[in-house]
Amino acid sequence: MVDPLEIVIVGLYLCILLGIGIVASKKIKNCDDFICAGRSLGFWLFLVLMIGTVCSGMSLLGVSGFGYLSGWPGIWEQLFVPLAISFCVIFFGVKLQHIGRTAGYMTVQDYFAHRFQSPRTLRGLSSVAGIIVSLIYLAGQYTAISIVLMWLFEIPHWMALLIAAIIVTAYTTLGGLYAVAWTSLFQGLLLIIGVLIMAPLVIMSAGGITHVNEVLSGIDPNLVQPAFPAPAYAAYAFCTPEFLFSFAILLMIGLSCAPHVVNNVLAVKEYRYFKWVPLVSFLVYGLVMFLLKFSGFAGRAMVAEGLLTLPDVANAQDFVFVYAVHYATQSVYLWGIFAVIILAAVMSTTDRLMLTVGSMFGWDIYRNVLKPNAKDSDVLKISRITTVAAAVITLIFAINPPEILAFLIWMGIGVMLSTFAVPLLAGLYWRGATREGAIASMVAGLVAAGVFGYYYQFVAKLPMHFSIYAVGCSLLAMVLVSLLTTRNDTSVLDETMTGWYIQPK
Repeated sequence: MVDPLEIVIVGLYLCILLGIGIVASKKIKNCDDFICAGRSLGFWLFLVLMIGTVCSGMSLLGVSGFGYLSGWPGIWEQLFVPLAISFCVIFFGVKLQHIGRTAGYMTVQDYFAHRFQSPRTLRGLSSVAGIIVSLIYLAGQYTAISIVLMWLFEIPHWMALLIAAIIVTAYTTLGGLYAVAWTSLFQGLLLIIGVLIMAPLVIMSAGGITHVNEVLSGIDPNLVQPAFPAPAYAAYAFCTPEFLFSFAILLMIGLSCAPHVVNNVLAVKEYRYFKWVPLVSFLVYGLVMFLLKFSGFAGRAMVAEGLLTLPDVANAQDFVFVYAVHYATQSVYLWGIFAVIILAAVMSTTDRLMLTVGSMFGWDIYRNVLKPNAKDSDVLKISRITTVAAAVITLIFAINPPEILAFLIWMGIGVMLSTFAVPLLAGLYWRGATREGAIASMVAGLVAAGVFGYYYQFVAKLPMHFSIYAVGCSLLAMVLVSLLTTRNDTSVLDETMTGWYIQPK
């Protein structure tokens, strides 16, 4: 039976988010305010926004569920994901923030249009691709929110999805990036403090990490090894050396070039913040990720010893952290706080994704492709309407979740890697990359991701993640087509600081 105190705690949290959205809405005067928060983010707001944007349903539910499933061979994820923030800031952010402030970029699509001299074709293509991959990724976030609300309030999956969509859509639509940044700061602090408290309780309740390793070894000796042997001999034994190699590229580069992540660098107030954000974010987020993975190990041991019984659903392992915390503490007050912590982790990515979809359609497609003379107020209205539409579409995708939440998240990241990594890296660092090469690269990556992703999911498992084969096609298309076509104007290459250097000259 649902305890009234849990409802009060979660209800108070949701009211705070809505309150932040209402206050932030008063700052929204134009598209720059809605999409880039007036380029006013300070160090701590930017730092926590980056952590919150990367930290998702994967971080609390997916990471612990992955740890439950694959044991120690999956531990490498805890290095790759925090490194995505560092990679984004160093290799993308340093240049993009400098160029973007001068040129007035709102989104990464503005950069593509400028660098490759393609104000309509490449902008439109990259926006459509960005919307597609963001919707896939969003479906995983809503699934994670649903898991929490189903457990806490004992309500059906569809109702949990509906509640989540209404709350997140409301404050994101009202306050834009101002609301997303301030709610991320609030939610990020909750997440960090909560995991530091809850994860050790779960590990101790399982008998400590030494006992947990003994239990895992008894289940399968390879669960306590750095990798599973190839070829994979069981459904959970996919973290072979080949897969882990592709996993590193997928998470570190794929996540860093995701539009909802890289767009954050355009909202930073001062360039000097980039000096410390990579290190601080890696240390803070890395600690959180390791604790969550260890909690997944502990949950597997507790289930093996009969201390926990997971629900009879397809993605049962994604519930392990929730059930383990429930077992570790009998305080209703702590259960309510814990639910808020998980919601905070998931919503901090969900809201940024929704805002990204809204801005890509409103600013990039409507304002710069369909109706170049549109008034700023009309663009703002279209962006908000699209944000609501993104929530509705995503709910339909999330009604039937996959067996493993992390797989859905990885699928979204994989399509981002296949589509955006090569055009973005080549655009920033290779002066020979051309407009035609960028278009071919993006199309090849998106199509190949669909083909290899379908084969990987429904035909046969590949040695590496499907996105690696797709990004290889994207790279090949970029190089071959660029070598056969005319380079962009030298003046544009200079304006966009294209070359083999990171620090702006």
